[in-house]
Amino acid sequence: PDPIEAIKILMEEMQLRQKDLIDDLGGKNRVSEVLNRKRILNLEMVRNLMQRLHLSADSLIKDYAILK
Repeated sequence: PDPIEAIKILMEEMQLRQKDLIDDLGGKNRVSEVLNRKRILNLEMVRNLMQRLHLSADSLIKDYAILK
């Protein structure tokens, strides 16, 4: 799966809600923007998600479609 789908799958498996990623992604609005493909992941977000979701960097830095 692309990075956003991988995040969503793991959130479901770990029973996490969007609010659980606020500290990792930098705010409530930013979580929504990332999960709705309106903002790309930056390096700090990737590092935080690697720790929280136990994902590899490779799975988080793949190209994925951004909605304009």
